[in-house]
Amino acid sequence: MGVLEVSLADHIATVCLNRPSSRNALNSELVVSLASTWQQLRDDSQVRVVVLTGAGESIFCSGFDLGTFIPLMTGVRAPQDEWDQRLVDAGLMALTGRATLRDFDLAKPLVLAANGHAIAAGMELLLASDIRVVAEGARLGLSEVRIGLIPAMGGTARLARQIPPALAAEFLLTGNPITAERALAAGLVNQVAPAAKVLDVAMEYAKSIAANAPLAVSAAREVALRSRDLSEPEALELEGEKSKELARTEDAIEGPRAFMEKRPPVFKGR
Repeated sequence: MGVLEVSLADHIATVCLNRPSSRNALNSELVVSLASTWQQLRDDSQVRVVVLTGAGESIFCSGFDLGTFIPLMTGVRAPQDEWDQRLVDAGLMALTGRATLRDFDLAKPLVLAANGHAIAAGMELLLASDIRVVAEGARLGLSEVRIGLIPAMGGTARLARQIPPALAAEFLLTGNPITAERALAAGLVNQVAPAAKVLDVAMEYAKSIAANAPLAVSAAREVALRSRDLSEPEALELEGEKSKELARTEDAIEGPRAFMEKRPPVFKGR
């Protein structure tokens, strides 16, 4: 088994971080694998939604591997294997930005199934997702200031856009994690579930999304994300443009027809 496990069924791709003995920390191999996988899933027309989870019982992702990846990033050590070399040759920060979805838009909904703690880059993956299911008792945090860094894979920039500023400051300046329950109360996650049920709950979200018209889902997601940086008139204009585009698709004809015929719609993404 590799450090990243990927499967596809019923238009749902499941991606699993598979380094449980290392707290699913991101090393060079996992970073390279994630960067490649995200691009493949974005370009695969059979994929309508992606679920991201971690192997093991208590850790979703503990961030970057402090013993291997961080020294490579800071230049303390030279590449030592093929994965280090591939990462450096491709541009370490560019590939890392893609792997953590800092600089790469999957263009499809990402449902996070955090089966345990999400710390540092693990938390940044959470912030890059669209829907979040987190295990009861899990801790979520951005601990980078404790080692002389800042969350540079989207955490510093995205956090205050998603939660109240005071809570964002607590995350960023203290480095202390918060509980999943507190994150739920703050609106940062969608559901908190027993660890053994987290993936099941996330899959229910994914199934609901996959059953919808994929072009409509993509358009709704795009408008919602882009509207954060637009004025209300600009956001409404974008909404109108996307609505007109969808009205010309086959799926927009199929949806109402299926409703009137009292049958499940058959969406083709065109």
